[in-house]
Amino acid sequence: MARFAFVLACALALLASSVASGAIVEHSFNVNNLTVTRLCKEQSITVVNGSYPGPAIRARDGDTLVVHVFNQSPYNITIHWHGIFQLLSAWADGPVYVTQCPILPGHKYTYRFNITGQEGTLWWHAHVSWLRATVHGALIINPKAGLSFPFPKPYKEIPIILGEWWNGNVVDIENEGIATGIAPNISDAYSINGLPGDLYDCSQNQTYQVQVVKGKTYLLRIINAALNNQLFYKIANHNMTVVAIDAAYTTPYVTDVVVIAPGQTTDVLITANQQTGSYYMAATPYMSANINFDNTTTRGIISYENSSSSSPIMPALPNPGDTPTAHKFNTNITGLAGGPQWVPVPTNVDEHMFVTVGVNLELCPVNATCQGPFNNRLSASMNNESFQLPTNLSMMQAQFYNVSGIYTTDFPDQPAVEFDYTDSNISLDLSLVYAPKSTKVKTLKFNSTVEIVLQNTAFLAIENHPIHLHGFNFHVLAQGFGNYDPINDPQKFNLVNPQIRNTIGVPVGGWAVIRFTANNPGMWFMHCHLDVHLPWGLAMVFEVENGPTPWVLPPPPADLPQC
Repeated sequence: MARFAFVLACALALLASSVASGAIVEHSFNVNNLTVTRLCKEQSITVVNGSYPGPAIRARDGDTLVVHVFNQSPYNITIHWHGIFQLLSAWADGPVYVTQCPILPGHKYTYRFNITGQEGTLWWHAHVSWLRATVHGALIINPKAGLSFPFPKPYKEIPIILGEWWNGNVVDIENEGIATGIAPNISDAYSINGLPGDLYDCSQNQTYQVQVVKGKTYLLRIINAALNNQLFYKIANHNMTVVAIDAAYTTPYVTDVVVIAPGQTTDVLITANQQTGSYYMAATPYMSANINFDNTTTRGIISYENSSSSSPIMPALPNPGDTPTAHKFNTNITGLAGGPQWVPVPTNVDEHMFVTVGVNLELCPVNATCQGPFNNRLSASMNNESFQLPTNLSMMQAQFYNVSGIYTTDFPDQPAVEFDYTDSNISLDLSLVYAPKSTKVKTLKFNSTVEIVLQNTAFLAIENHPIHLHGFNFHVLAQGFGNYDPINDPQKFNLVNPQIRNTIGVPVGGWAVIRFTANNPGMWFMHCHLDVHLPWGLAMVFEVENGPTPWVLPPPPADLPQC
C-alpha cells in the first residue's frame, strides 16, 4: 500500500506540474491527396498539409498539444501519437476502433493531450489501413525550458525519416492482399525524408542532401516509418553514438550501424570529423525471414561545407539476413539509469503473461477464392487468438459506457497448447497453425505491474516481429533465441539499467521479456508494427481499469467521431 501511495503521489505531482507549467502548442492538419512524381511516374498519395513526410511537431515536456485534423481525403483517417503516454487522455491515442471511430471524409476531430515526463524523438502517423505509408511526421519533444540534454548540445538537429514507397495506391494494394488471402505486393523503394535516392530509376534529383560543418556534432533523430521492413542505417566513414531510443535516453553507445524496426526511433550523435568531401548515408532492409521482400537501398548525401566532391563515398552495408549484427545492436544498448526521465524497473510483478506471436492460417470463406497455403488465407495471432477490430463502436466507448457485445475479457495469459514454438518442423502443422478470430482483451488493475514473455513461433515463416505497446513505455529485461527458458533465462534479466522502449523487435526464432506498470485507465493496443501483419490479427488490447480519483477515464470529447 505504501508503494502504491508513493507511486500515485509522484504521478499526480508530475501531471499537475506539467499541466501548470507548459505551453499550448497548436497545429492544424489538413489531410488530402497530393500528386507527386517518384520512380518515373506520377502517383496520388494521401498526405498532411500538402507535404510528404508531413510537418514536424516540436514541443517541450509539459506542453499541451492541440491538433485539429480536417479530413479532406477520400479515406477514413485517425492519427496516432506514437509513444505518447496519453495520461488521462486516452481518447486522443488514435488507433481506429480501439479508442475512437474513424474521422470520415469531410469531417474533423481535435486531438488534445498533455506531454508528461517525456523528451526525445517520437512520431505521429495514420492508424487506419496502410495510410501511414505517407501520412506521418516527426514529433520532437525537447526538455523543459532551462533543462538540457544529458549529452553535449549538438550544433544542429536533423530529422531522418526512413520510409517505404509503392508505385500504386497503398489502400488498394492492402485491400488486394486481404481479398486474395496472401501478402500484399512488396514496396518498390525505400526513402530518406520522402526521397528515394539516386540508386532508383528517375531519382538522380530526388536524393536527400544535408550540408555539415567540419568539426561540428549533429543530432540525427532517426525514425523508421516504413510499413513492413526493419532497416540497417549507415553513414560512410562515420561512427554514430546512440544517445536515445524511443524517446528514452541511453548510455552512449558507439556504433557504425543502426538497426531500426518500424515504429522505433533512434537518436545518434555524429561528428563531422572526416576529410572534407561527401559521404552517403544509406538504409537497406534487415530481413530475417525467407520470404519475398524489397531488397533495395535508399541513400542520401552528407556534404561537408566547401566540398567540391561529386562522387560521395558509399558505406559497406550488412547483408539483409545479418541477424548477428542486428542482435548485437539491439542487445548492447542500455538505459541511462539516473538520467532525465529515468524510471527504475518495477520489482514486484502482479501479472505474468507468456504471449506467442506469429503468422497463421484462416480458413477460406465459403464461395471465396484464397491463394494462401492450402487455398486458405494468411492470418496472424497472439496466443493463437487472431485479433479482429469491431466496426460499429470503438472498444473504449464500449468500456466507458459499459456496452456488451463489442469485446470479451478472456484474452489468455498463455497459449492454450504448449509446443516447441521455434521448431521449424511445425511450420505447416495443421493441428496448430489455424487461429480463431476474436476481439479479446486482458483486463488489468490500475497500477498493476505486468511482465510479458513475447515468444516468436515458427509457423509459416520465422521472422523478427516488432511489437508496439500503446500508452506505455516498458523495460526490456532480456532477449534471446529459441524457446524462452523460465528456469535459466530470468538469470539474464537486466534489472539495473535496461533499455526502455515502446516498440521491441522480438528476435527471429526467439523471445523478449518486457515489464511495465499499467498506470493509465483506458484501452491500450499492443500489436505488430509490420502493417502486413496487423490486419491479419497480430494484436491484442489491454483494458486498464480506473484507479482512485483522478485516475479515472474521463468522458469522451464532444467531437469524438461516431461510427
